[in-house]
Amino acid sequence: MKLLPKPPAAWPGADGKPVSCTEKLKMLAENHSEAATVLRDVFEDAVLMGVDEGAMRAILQEMIVALPSPKRGT
Repeated sequence: MKLLPKPPAAWPGADGKPVSCTEKLKMLAENHSEAATVLRDVFEDAVLMGVDEGAMRAILQEMIVALPSPKRGT
C-alpha cells in the first residue's frame, strides 16, 4: 500500500486561529485519511483503466471546487 499524505500540521479556523479542540482534530485527521484513501483509489482505478493522469487530476480538482459550502446551504 502506498503512503498517504499527512494531514496538515494545523487546521486553520474560520477566525484565522488554528482549530485546537482535541476531538475536532481527531475527526479532521480521520476524515483526511479517509478522503486520501478514496481519492487515491479513484485516481488509480481511472488511470489503470486508461484515463489520462493529467485529465483525471483535473477532474478530481473540479469535483473539489464544485463542493457546496455547508454554511451557505448550496
